[in-house]
Amino acid sequence: MEALRKNHRRLSVLAFGFSFAYLMAFLFEGQVLYQVLERHNQSTDGYVFFAILAHFFGLFTGGFFIKSLAQAKKMMLLGLLATSILTLPFYFAPSGIWLVALSLAGYCAGVSVSAWGSFFKAFTPKDQRLKSSADVLILSNGLMILINVASRLLSVYVGLTLSLGMLLLGMMVTFLLPVEGAESNPPKGVEKKVEVENLMRALLLLCFFIVLVTINSGLMYQVINPAFSHHELLVSFYWAIPYIGSLLFMRNLPPRFQRTKFLDGGMVMIMASFIFFMVLGRGATDYLVVNTLMLAACGIFDLFWWSILGEMLTYTKEPSKVFGMGLSANVLGVFLGGMLGVTITGLAISLAEVAVVALTVVCFTLILLPPVNRELSMLLKNHVYLSVYDNLSTVEKSHVIERTKTIEELTAREKEVLEEVLSGKSNKDIAKTLFISESTVKTHVRNIFSKYDVSSRAELISTLLKNESSHK
Repeated sequence: MEALRKNHRRLSVLAFGFSFAYLMAFLFEGQVLYQVLERHNQSTDGYVFFAILAHFFGLFTGGFFIKSLAQAKKMMLLGLLATSILTLPFYFAPSGIWLVALSLAGYCAGVSVSAWGSFFKAFTPKDQRLKSSADVLILSNGLMILINVASRLLSVYVGLTLSLGMLLLGMMVTFLLPVEGAESNPPKGVEKKVEVENLMRALLLLCFFIVLVTINSGLMYQVINPAFSHHELLVSFYWAIPYIGSLLFMRNLPPRFQRTKFLDGGMVMIMASFIFFMVLGRGATDYLVVNTLMLAACGIFDLFWWSILGEMLTYTKEPSKVFGMGLSANVLGVFLGGMLGVTITGLAISLAEVAVVALTVVCFTLILLPPVNRELSMLLKNHVYLSVYDNLSTVEKSHVIERTKTIEELTAREKEVLEEVLSGKSNKDIAKTLFISESTVKTHVRNIFSKYDVSSRAELISTLLKNESSHK
């Protein structure tokens, strides 16, 4: 059974990885799309922004039509088939069909991407979703690099054909995925652990954070990339290399490693990227510096929120809806950043002012990061980015509590309550476990907060984990 589950996980990763490679190479700000438009002297902005907007709506609405794994498979296959057909007009001379076809393809691709959320939940165990997220992104970006290089060295139509080939491979693997016997709903009792209101609140906060972070990606597409477009072959093969390297590094960190440390580092890397863009030239070495910093940071943040979305799927009966909404935030951020980049380019403002705009966005993101972390740590206390407490042994947990200084020493009963709090139990569950009233538990919890000088469970867990890290 375990071997079968691993095989299904790999198949689902391949299905999405192949399909996503097409998206990255052509439909979503892809180099192949830009080359096709430039070959026919077509203005790129209109086509690109229509495709992005249509893709956003496909992602956002696709999950509303999917209520089961069988429906998800059907929608994914139909979406990929429609996208393939709608890409064919780009083999011919430009016409009014192009814009319509690209918009419809963007929507259909968005629906198929959101549908994969159901497979992500069904075939990837909860503790493997970070790895599946990394595998999908690494595979799709690696294939995108191959397509981009082929398009540059051989022909744009070779690149377009390879992109379509990725869609067909995605359809073939999707067809092999089973729909019978796979998990499609939260395990019994799990949906009660996280209230729907709490899940949606955390999802909206995460989406807002994603939008802010990916505005910088939109600026990169419209401001940074065009500045280095004369290095055609270098950009084609190196653009996503730092991104893949960052994903590989983050994927293979030990489970107990606190990945939150890298989020702050990612912010610093984005800031450094825009600063170097401002002060350096436009040579090949300058591109390597700017792109390496920017794309490595993108890898850190993309894996963060992709895996968070994967974790959220455990608590919902509508995984395609949650997954699609989360990814639509990424697309919205790229769209807004792209519009900002076009505006900046049109105004012909200085590079210093471009850097100031980008750094302002980063500063807002830095302000939002702590509340995002607190909210999600309460919802997803076992997520590897947010907490390592549950991975500690019983002895290590006791040491963490003993080593952390308090304003006043905890009573024996307060220590018992603290251990239950740290295991993620509610006040009601703690009362049942310790055979005391819920009001008594609340009193103990307030006393614990006071003695640790914290105001919430998330802050309490954070305080204890910081202390645990300092003693390593």
